[in-house]
Amino acid sequence: MTKDLWARRPFFTGDHEAFRATVAAFLSRHVTAHVESWDEAGIIPREPWLEAGRQGLLGINAPEEHGGGGAISDFGFRCAMMEEFAKVGAASLGSGFSAHADIVLPYFFDLATPEQAARWVPDLCSGRRIGAIAMTEPGTGSDLQGIRTTARRDGDGWVLNGAKTFITNGILSDLVIVVARTDPAPDAGSRAFSLLVVERGTPGFERGRKLAKVGLKSQDTAELFFDNAIVPAGNVLGEVGRGLHHLMSHLPLERLGIAVAACAGARAALGWTVEHVTQRQAFGQRIASFQNTRFAIAEMLTELEVSQAYVDDAVLRFNRGELNAVDAAKAKWWATEMHKRLVDRCVQLFGGYGYMLEYPIARAYADTRVTTIYGGTTEIMKHIIARDVLETR
Repeated sequence: MTKDLWARRPFFTGDHEAFRATVAAFLSRHVTAHVESWDEAGIIPREPWLEAGRQGLLGINAPEEHGGGGAISDFGFRCAMMEEFAKVGAASLGSGFSAHADIVLPYFFDLATPEQAARWVPDLCSGRRIGAIAMTEPGTGSDLQGIRTTARRDGDGWVLNGAKTFITNGILSDLVIVVARTDPAPDAGSRAFSLLVVERGTPGFERGRKLAKVGLKSQDTAELFFDNAIVPAGNVLGEVGRGLHHLMSHLPLERLGIAVAACAGARAALGWTVEHVTQRQAFGQRIASFQNTRFAIAEMLTELEVSQAYVDDAVLRFNRGELNAVDAAKAKWWATEMHKRLVDRCVQLFGGYGYMLEYPIARAYADTRVTTIYGGTTEIMKHIIARDVLETR
């Protein structure tokens, strides 16, 4: 009998495990049978979002007064959820949920006025509205200072012009947090940017292509265009001119979420591989009997567990309000690079079957590649870490 790689870790409490069981039941009833057909269709319907909202899965980390679960300072619940998604190979839906729950929702309950929160957060928690955040542009990626989308004040609103790309949930989204340049002055610096919430149906707001990706095929990633789109003044999120500050304060959570998902994805891939090599035979014996296989499994499990220990500690530090941007960058780049290496080695142990899309390891191989790119590339993460060490001396 092989070891259960998902055996309970001390990191989780009974409440986390009860929530995990709810997530597992949701996936069994509403997701696992549809993963392949959703990938073939290239998009996920709204029903899983609404069902997740009905079961309290989308807003577990949102305030109770707005329909959330109230676990704002306990990221462990989201960790349990991401692990369950990884087990069943539902990376596309998990990625969309993560953008919604771990990235978009915290902006609303941290920065929204009481009126804005009452207007938007309940619908985000219930799945009636899906959220997205639009930072990346065709001409700028990680360089947020290079954003060219503009918003010009006009009477009681803002006139928004520009284009965004690679936007997760771009097609399904109903509320899009758009990063725009609101001060054109050359010396405005970081004070030049603000966050505007653009709602579905806003005149001048158009969605472009649903982008065809190597992996995460059913998770909708799109181009967004704004042509004199009129955004009400009441849709400014946070303070005018503080957009970059708001982004910087929320990026650690986004990167922590990616690191958690990377460890979960690596654990799932290793689990599928252990099962495969203990059942598959070659040259008259199980593949698991070969020294190369045994050494590979030992190396991957050790690398995963060491990475998991750091990421789990980062989660606990986030829960205490102690996780900074530098340590989140460390977790993000290390865990995603580990995930990428591990999945590649697992595919090799599957042999030809590892290249067949009917096997979850093959889909994971395609899905995993982007994780070292989105949320800030590995190179940007290393720059953040090095700057903290070298430029403060």
